Amino acid sequence: MEERAALPAWKEELDAIVGARAHGQLEEILPRLQSLDGRHPNVGEIAYQIAWTCEVLGRAGEALPYYEKAVALGLPPNELSGALLGLGSTLRLVGQLERSAEVLRSGQRQFPDNAEFGAFLALTLHAQGRHGDALRQALDTLCDTSEDPGITAYQRALRHAAAQLH
Repeated sequence: MEERAALPAWKEELDAIVGARAHGQLEEILPRLQSLDGRHPNVGEIAYQIAWTCEVLGRAGEALPYYEKAVALGLPPNELSGALLGLGSTLRLVGQLERSAEVLRSGQRQFPDNAEFGAFLALTLHAQGRHGDALRQALDTLCDTSEDPGITAYQRALRHAAAQLH
């Protein structure tokens, strides 16, 4: 009989808490996540789930340090992608626009197939007052991801027009 590797002590509890969140119990699970983080303070996955929960609750300022902690501690690639996107978005929401753009561009470099980074970068560029750059980024993202026949038929014209924006 094959023995499976034992899960870390925190993993089963984290999975149970995240499962409760899926049933809409956001306010109730935040203290549980924070308690788990207090007992296992060096686990990026726990910090990421706290950040995500805070953000969904509309508490961007509370989410920010947890996103930063999660990224600093390290995460598996799929969670790192989400954490970088969340961090970039949260930085935009709290007005740290330069850092937001830096994080989102870093996410684009690390995860070039994840078009969501371009869409959120467009929001940050718009917030910076860089409207031409924002629209160009949004149009590039649209052209890169759309399978709509009208968009694909006019993709070359859209990209040309986007390149002319100031």
